[in-house]
Amino acid sequence: MNATVTAVALSVVSAAAYASAAVAQSRLAGRTEPGTGVLRLLGRGAWWSAVALNAGGALLHVAALKYGPLTLVQPLGALTLVAAVPLGARAAGRRVTRIEWRGTILTLLGLGALLLTAGGSAPSETLTLPEALAVGAGTMAVVAGLSRPGARPGLRHAAASGITSGVASALTQTLTVSVTDHTGPLLSWRLVVVALLVSAFATGGLLLSQTAYRGGLGAPLAVVTLANPVAAAAIGLALLGERLQGGTVSLLLALLGTAAAVRGVILLSRAQARTGAVGDGAVAAAEPTGGAPSRVVIGSPGPMGGPVLRAELDRAPVSGP
Repeated sequence: MNATVTAVALSVVSAAAYASAAVAQSRLAGRTEPGTGVLRLLGRGAWWSAVALNAGGALLHVAALKYGPLTLVQPLGALTLVAAVPLGARAAGRRVTRIEWRGTILTLLGLGALLLTAGGSAPSETLTLPEALAVGAGTMAVVAGLSRPGARPGLRHAAASGITSGVASALTQTLTVSVTDHTGPLLSWRLVVVALLVSAFATGGLLLSQTAYRGGLGAPLAVVTLANPVAAAAIGLALLGERLQGGTVSLLLALLGTAAAVRGVILLSRAQARTGAVGDGAVAAAEPTGGAPSRVVIGSPGPMGGPVLRAELDRAPVSGP
């Protein structure tokens, strides 16, 4: 099995693990009374199953970054949205809608085209300390600009969330390749700084996504999902020597694939937003006394890249940074 096949297989299983965790969290939320404390959740096996699936998805994504370039691995994070469609529909006892089918097909076709053009060799180059610091400084400058008060804060925070999470994945690849290839001491200043940057940007991406979704899910979710691979691929192409295979025809195929995947993600995001709104309305009608409904939303990209779905137990807005 070559490096490309290994990276794709790990990415697919990672997406399936993330989506399965989302469904597990959804079912747990539906059986949990509003206001249930964290300690009670810790005593439930279903909660730990969801945690294990999320952790497994993250570890599989890290492993995929060892075998595949960022231009290949990061776009495959959108498969979490695709996998969540049939799993979520089955858990909710409903059929997959027409818009979900369209979004799924377009996303898969787009990702398939990108797979044909992405570089196939396992990553070997890593960011130097000056490059890592420059990437960190540049990312913080972009995030600061996007976080300033102004119009469309949800979309700007979503873009900032996707960028920081994509950068976290790019830095994670440097960390993973350096450690597994034994190219230097494990406690070098470079690896320590990169590890700290990964933690900071992964956490920042999560917090920014929470503020992005205050005004709605659909458009911010699409921006988060798309900004993530764009940021990671930009670092791969500019600093890590990654290249697209083929010439002009390959570039055209990549552009067409990107357009199809973008459209598919947008459709899936809209479907998720509509499903959440319908679910909230149905539960509210069934509970006129004001009981807080449960719902599943597709949250920020996980620390290592793929979008993560999570269950919310009430309608109260999540406090941001």
